[in-house]
Amino acid sequence: MDLDSIYLSLKLALWTLAIMIPLGVWCAYQLLNTGSMKAWLEAGLALPLVLPPTVLGYYFLLGFSGKTFFGVPLVFSFTGILIASLIVNLPFAIQPIQRAFEAIDPQIREAAKVCGLSPWQAFRFIELPLIWRGILSASALTFAHTLGEFGVVLMVGGAIPGETKTVSIAIYDRVQSLDSTGAGKLSLLLLGISLIAIALSYGVFSPRNGQKRSGER
Repeated sequence: MDLDSIYLSLKLALWTLAIMIPLGVWCAYQLLNTGSMKAWLEAGLALPLVLPPTVLGYYFLLGFSGKTFFGVPLVFSFTGILIASLIVNLPFAIQPIQRAFEAIDPQIREAAKVCGLSPWQAFRFIELPLIWRGILSASALTFAHTLGEFGVVLMVGGAIPGETKTVSIAIYDRVQSLDSTGAGKLSLLLLGISLIAIALSYGVFSPRNGQKRSGER
């Protein structure tokens, strides 16, 4: 088992999660009041879902070449694959939270205004607790997707051990060297994590589950 690549993938996933979830909440909240531009903004944010990872990686490589972040080169570095990971995970972090915001009854917001709550107070004490399922779903999807990302990470970071060689790249290297046992173990690890994340996301955020809770009341 390639512990270095596992550690690096977990590090990348946790950093991505820590940055993307607060950013996802903010973006999803802003999308509620974007008017006629909403469809275009949503389309732009959803681009990573349909563009091939190699295409995104190519443009990241062009954009990052020669650039630094506080003196750290963005190409072939952990900082570079982290920034790329943040952009690639935009739809996974924003869409579930956006749907949770949209599911809040408008009368609840009106009641908050009548009670004299400021927009920040209404967000903090009313809306934020109501969207926790969306946040949980976004967290699970973002974490799992980051662990399994291959094309973008390879294009931007290469396969530097301890720096940019994540689990998905380690699997590719094992297959290239005909190490089917090692590749199988790492693949099984990612499969298990992805299955748990998807089950968690669907289990707490599906309409069927919501109907079941309503029936129990």
